[in-house]
Amino acid sequence: MRALFVLPLLALAGCATMPEPQWQAIFDGRTLDGWTPKISGRAVGEDPLGIFTVEDGAIRVSYANYPRFDGGFGHLFWKAPLEAYRVRFEYRLFGESLSGIQEWQASNSGLMFHAQPPETMARDQAFPVSLELQLLGVPRPTQEPTGNLCTPGTTVVIDGARDPRHCVLSSSPLIPLGRWVRVELEVLPDGRITHFIDGQPVLRYAAAELDPEDADAKPLIAAAGGKLELRQGYIALQSEGHPIEFRNIELLRLD
Repeated sequence: MRALFVLPLLALAGCATMPEPQWQAIFDGRTLDGWTPKISGRAVGEDPLGIFTVEDGAIRVSYANYPRFDGGFGHLFWKAPLEAYRVRFEYRLFGESLSGIQEWQASNSGLMFHAQPPETMARDQAFPVSLELQLLGVPRPTQEPTGNLCTPGTTVVIDGARDPRHCVLSSSPLIPLGRWVRVELEVLPDGRITHFIDGQPVLRYAAAELDPEDADAKPLIAAAGGKLELRQGYIALQSEGHPIEFRNIELLRLD
């Protein structure tokens, strides 16, 4: 009879010694190793005027070498697709917006996630098909909180119904320019997603899908055999014409 209990006990012992998931730094504070830019109008990997640089331990997003904004929306992609995870970082919007932007671009950036691979984006495509954790600061033409959701080429379920809005406001307070803000994104294996600002949950939703009405999403849907469910993708830091810095970028895998 003793032999019957050996395997279950060994199995329990194995479970007990499995390592806990650990946070890992995905930005080394010195280089852009592991990160790839995709700027509208340019090929993947091209950033000749240095929108994305590293200064003082932070990824700096700046159009300092541009005379005015010319539609060059940019995204800096981390190297690997993700499915279930937490990512946390600090950001600081600062300075002045570049001339030539539209009003909504002022004091505006974001973290894109569940994003399409950068090499599948069209050369002139402004935004990857993705979900966006929108990062705002005030003053700006419309006084809005940070930590919002925007949905380029996607849709989500909020309060039990699929929500048609392109941007959904969070419950975060208004954040002034120049202040470092702590952000965390949680993407659970069952598809539930939560935004956190300075440790507080500010927006929850679930069931992300590709939008069959969106022109950029249509080729991705065709490549997926008509499947709309969106459960994985890349993360990318955004550039929209206003200077921003990102630091202490860490990842905790939940899968």
